[in-house]
Amino acid sequence: MNPRLDLLQPYPFQRLRELFAGAAPDPSLQPINLSIGEPRHPTPAFIRDALVGGLDGLSNYPATQGTDALREAIAAWAGRRYGVALDPASEVLPVNGSREALFAFAQASVDSTRHGRRVVISPNPFYQIYEGAALLAGARPFFLNTTPDNGFRMDWSRVPDDLWEQVNLVYVCSPGNPTGKVMTLDDWREIFELSDRHGFVVCADECYSEICFPLPNPLMKPLSDRLSPRADKSPLIPLAGEGASAGPKAVNEGAPLGALTASQQLGRGFRNLVVFNSLSKRSNVPGLRSGFVAGDAALMKPFLLYRTYHGSAMSPAVQTASVAAWNDEAHVIENRRLYAAKFAAVMPILKPVLEFDAPDAAFYLWAKVPGGDDAAFARGLYEKRHVTVLPGSFLARDAGLENPGRGFVRIALVDGEAQCIEAAHRIADFLG
Repeated sequence: MNPRLDLLQPYPFQRLRELFAGAAPDPSLQPINLSIGEPRHPTPAFIRDALVGGLDGLSNYPATQGTDALREAIAAWAGRRYGVALDPASEVLPVNGSREALFAFAQASVDSTRHGRRVVISPNPFYQIYEGAALLAGARPFFLNTTPDNGFRMDWSRVPDDLWEQVNLVYVCSPGNPTGKVMTLDDWREIFELSDRHGFVVCADECYSEICFPLPNPLMKPLSDRLSPRADKSPLIPLAGEGASAGPKAVNEGAPLGALTASQQLGRGFRNLVVFNSLSKRSNVPGLRSGFVAGDAALMKPFLLYRTYHGSAMSPAVQTASVAAWNDEAHVIENRRLYAAKFAAVMPILKPVLEFDAPDAAFYLWAKVPGGDDAAFARGLYEKRHVTVLPGSFLARDAGLENPGRGFVRIALVDGEAQCIEAAHRIADFLG
């Protein structure tokens, strides 16, 4: 077997199972699991219907590049969402969820014949796929700690000057997992200038981009105004098809700035940029395994070649369902409303006992725990209140003489509103 497999560390949820070994939670309490970022809102019926309606496609081998209809639907959505005009033929690829594509891109892009240019930079804490992708591609991970002291931003000044010429690619995640931090135009300008100077590829993981809060952001209102969720459900962005004759326009002013929009605004095109997104969080279909990669056509062409050999074509039925999902925004607006209501209900309960900021986007609270021992906190909460959260140290690596996740827990507000409120009360009782 590939000896690089020995470099991989246990996945956070394996470590969580080991942490909980021997713990006996109160059986009178229903378990509430807020550790994993798995959406649990119901899958919209029209997506399920489209999946069933596409079953006739199972009699055909799918093309790795996907159907014209799917690539055009993705490009059209990107036009509405990001205000960019993507070429469906050369700048868009459907993938089986952003996870496999984030991993695969490193395998295709890291030049293993070069002993120098084999460094991959990522934030810390981070989505563990970044590290695994780098290691199995034969690269060395370099971590930039994102902490309260630097506003949970990647501090590029911490990269040694002599390391830049070894950097092959950089993973960024906006909105961030686990911090919920959204990169600003100045943040994008800084990384693009570094990319243009040193020639590395920017891999922008934007799988949480559609879990955001409408303007005005209900999480930023006074506490008394946040106790009731928004009553109306009027669209905050146009539904698919509205204004279809108009040119691409970024229509959702409350949504996070994306890499494609930023790159275009900065007048640099998509040079050395690839963006990864997914339907899993946006459309509540984590089991569908459907997403896309978009960006620099000069990178997409060899990545398509790699994927042709990799055998990663998307099922025809999944493609049909994906077209339906990308073409609709009404269900996304409702999804945002549900998350906003949960944050508005949960944060006032937890604020007196945990230290955290409202996230810019995504569905996590990144909370500092009393005493600073995140693993002990998580085990105690599980054992005493039957609530599962993820220790922040499990999401990070020791770098710069610290583990930047230590002392934090990630709380995923993915369950129903009643369950999230109940979990918040149990956490408050545990700390009371």
